Amino acid sequence: MTPVLMRDLLFAAASGIAIAAACGLRAFLPLLALSLGVRFHLVHVDQAAAWIASTPVVVTLVWAAALEIAADKVPAIDHLLDLVGTGLRPAAAALAAWCTFEGLHPALAIAAALVLGGGAMGLHVAKAKVRLGSSMLTLGGANPVLSFVEDAIAGGISALALLAPIAAVVAAGMVVWVLRRTFTAPRWR
Repeated sequence: MTPVLMRDLLFAAASGIAIAAACGLRAFLPLLALSLGVRFHLVHVDQAAAWIASTPVVVTLVWAAALEIAADKVPAIDHLLDLVGTGLRPAAAALAAWCTFEGLHPALAIAAALVLGGGAMGLHVAKAKVRLGSSMLTLGGANPVLSFVEDAIAGGISALALLAPIAAVVAAGMVVWVLRRTFTAPRWR
């Protein structure tokens, strides 16, 4: 077994953090990106997690991502997806983080997975609040537009996680900052 270099560990951790953050917006698209990244050797995972690049998993994630993206464009279904996503998205983020924290002690990888799953839950809740506000203000008319924006952000962060992991973490941080700034903006009385 070859030793894991600190640089490799840093890049793998950054990929895991970014993909976990993207899971807060979409459950399956970031996992699909991770799966393809492992399959094409852009990201290295622990041997115990190599199954994520298998053909059945890739095919399943393609279908799941396509269904999730398409269903999210329908205003009545998007709220049901948000409800299901409350459990699914943190679990997807935890799985992605666990897979990418190659070289860490298994207990540390599990701890990182739990923390990043919780972070994805926070991002998911913020996104759901934006969707709820959009539904109330536009009667759901703006929700498909917001869905396309979420697709672009989740896809962009996932792609960056594979190609430029540190930049992906910065991009994910900017998304969190914008959402936080939006919800904590001063209110005039």
